[in-house]
Amino acid sequence: MGKIQELTETLANQIAAGEVVERPASVVKELVENAIDAGSTQIDIFLEEAGLRKIQVTDNGEGIAPDDALNAFKRHATSKIHTRDDLFRIRSLGFRGEALPSIASVSELTLETSTGTGEGAFVYLVGGQVKEHRPHSLRKGTKITVENLFFNTPARLKYVKTLQTELANIGDIVNRLAMSHPDIAFRLVHDGNKMVTTLGNDDVKQAIAGVYGVGTAKKMIPIAKDDLDFSLSGYISLPELTRASRNYLSMIINGRYIKNFVLNKAVVEGYGSKLMVGRFPIAVLQITMDPLLVDVNVHPTKQEVRLSKEKELVALISSAIREALSQQQLIPSGADSVSFKKKVEQSPAATEQLRMPLGVEPPRKPSYPNQAFKQSGLAYDAKAGNFYVKEPAETAEKASDQFNVAEAAAEPVAVPPLDKTEAAEAPSVSATEAESAASRDFPELEYFGQMHGTYLFAQSQAGLYIVDQHAAQERIKYEYYRKKIGDVGTDLQELLVPIVLDYPGDDALKIRAHKDILETVGIFLEDFGQNSFVVRTHPVWYPPGEEEQVIRDMIDEFLMNGKVNVADFREATAIMMSCKKSIKANHYLDDQQARTLLNDLAQCENPYNCPHGRPVLIHFTNTDMEKLFKRIQDPH
Repeated sequence: MGKIQELTETLANQIAAGEVVERPASVVKELVENAIDAGSTQIDIFLEEAGLRKIQVTDNGEGIAPDDALNAFKRHATSKIHTRDDLFRIRSLGFRGEALPSIASVSELTLETSTGTGEGAFVYLVGGQVKEHRPHSLRKGTKITVENLFFNTPARLKYVKTLQTELANIGDIVNRLAMSHPDIAFRLVHDGNKMVTTLGNDDVKQAIAGVYGVGTAKKMIPIAKDDLDFSLSGYISLPELTRASRNYLSMIINGRYIKNFVLNKAVVEGYGSKLMVGRFPIAVLQITMDPLLVDVNVHPTKQEVRLSKEKELVALISSAIREALSQQQLIPSGADSVSFKKKVEQSPAATEQLRMPLGVEPPRKPSYPNQAFKQSGLAYDAKAGNFYVKEPAETAEKASDQFNVAEAAAEPVAVPPLDKTEAAEAPSVSATEAESAASRDFPELEYFGQMHGTYLFAQSQAGLYIVDQHAAQERIKYEYYRKKIGDVGTDLQELLVPIVLDYPGDDALKIRAHKDILETVGIFLEDFGQNSFVVRTHPVWYPPGEEEQVIRDMIDEFLMNGKVNVADFREATAIMMSCKKSIKANHYLDDQQARTLLNDLAQCENPYNCPHGRPVLIHFTNTDMEKLFKRIQDPH
């Protein structure tokens, strides 16, 4: 007798269930997707014990004809495709015909359905075996109840996590489906408690509010862009609203939520340096394309797809996000800080942290202007109109620039005037710069004070602005270095004494293999022994006296990242240089220095964030201030 035999229908379905039905969330996903394909406008999901005891999905879709009720539980039976050509133009969410028989094989399943005309159908199955089949009266739509999931496959229960984890997975699935289909009203109820509710009014932002909350939805901005192959629309969060993981990035292709690392990366790249390191935005992106460009038949759960023009789509997403953010006012609002006082009053521990330790005096502002230079090590050349660092053991001739990037660029800095007389004598800003500043609506800031040598206070007619001086100069220097690093050209300077660099054998191999990459940022290395290199020239923008350190830092950055990406390398180098060369906290500035800093900040392409994504300045409106001092009181 031969060893090869055909599996029984029940056993084949249980094996298929191992791929399709991994946990309760998988059941919810398959049933809700079937309801969406049925043209439903209202879908209700009821759970007991995170779906392990009971899952019930009710919809008002087109229903199933009585003659098809039993066929729906046959393996690979589907109404979604009929010919081979249909496989290349799939627009429905389900098409394999595996969901219902796989779920029924590992549970007790009840199907109640009606097309709205004539009588409906009632089917009850246990472990995939039909126990009852009869006519049934029901409103138009379908109700499927799944009970005692995995009752006949106890080994599967070993891999089920805690109820909280399983419930979180279900909530995530429903959230994605709700945002993918804002025209459908979703309701998720667990043990009598509502978890998700959406209106189904075809407004994506309303769906986002139903999933993430109204506060989050208010900080989402729309994006839209098309090309010949793709149509992109959706919402992204302002840079001030971020999360610690990529889980809040929702990619939807032709109504199907998918997981794609490359597209997620494109979203982050679109934000550039506006994000904090390790932080990720919230995004809901709807992508419409010809079904011929996407293959959804590459994974049993259909959450992974294959795209034909992935690079073009990546470029479209990144550029759309950059354009949307460039049109926004990116200064974080101080309105959220109005409740700070209440939070402190409610937290004794927080109140204690605000108190100064006994015997320690708070920092004081310098009693006279020149003391600021003594404490900070800065000196001002009135004739040249520039600041420089005056080291204790060095003369002014040996000083290097620490404060003003404009000195390195050999360009004069226009200090904002204090009165009309000075305004008439002040150099004017070019028309291009004025137009650029006006397009960003960056406020005209009037400086009036500093706190703890760290924060600058300025005002405008719109209210109070608090500026982080380190973050501000980081942004100024970052844009300066980014431009210089990207412009290697022939602007090189010969070293009087060549620099010799020694590296371990493995690092030397990496450097030697990618010397051409280092040359793109102005580092030209010549072999000088087995593991050594000599440098004879350097870009002219390197700070005097720090040429070797800059070169070493840039090579170390290359060795740490392990990447051969010129754009990323230049970006990381510019960030590193700007951070190291910027003024730090507890560094007192006089009035003229502070005004110069704010003036330089106003000329930046992005004056709102430092290269690491931290905010440069915070805005408190006049209304915020009036609320803080109870000039405006909320009604009880």
